[in-house]
Amino acid sequence: MRVLLVFGTTHGHTQKVAGFVVDRLGRQGHHVVVANAGDGRPFPDARTFDAILVAASVHLGRYQAAVIRFVREHRAAISARANAFISVSLSAAGHDPDDAAGLQKCVADFMRATDWAPQLIQHVAGAFRYTAYHFLTRYVMKYMAYRKGAPTDTRHDYELTDWDDLARFVDRFVSTATVARA
Repeated sequence: MRVLLVFGTTHGHTQKVAGFVVDRLGRQGHHVVVANAGDGRPFPDARTFDAILVAASVHLGRYQAAVIRFVREHRAAISARANAFISVSLSAAGHDPDDAAGLQKCVADFMRATDWAPQLIQHVAGAFRYTAYHFLTRYVMKYMAYRKGAPTDTRHDYELTDWDDLARFVDRFVSTATVARA
């Protein structure tokens, strides 16, 4: 299966998530093309793929504008194929009902902005990338972490991603896409 994975990242963790997905798909024998929506290069032609994954991270309640632009421009092709959306956020790591409601709102806003209803949606916990943040962001993120009981030592980064859960999602996506192609 030819798979297109388009991602947007702000501090780099969504790129790591995309790399994990690419590796998992590649080990299963699928050919994957990866595109960073924010690098300014032209997007691959989505019509030439069997399945499409879109991954983006939430920052200040929004996903990357470049990802929104990709989905808007290629919505018909995406919708005509097996497809999924991977939403990366720190809120996905917790069990706070307000965080869960906030994530649902972010996804709903994304779907409204793109006019796309993904076949599958996976919430993936992000990372505290303290060493990648500039001073003000590091301060704000440390405060947020403190309030949620998360790690606050800004000399280190902390991944909250459940890699096993992401692997199960990729396998489920492949299974769904394979059935759709049959």
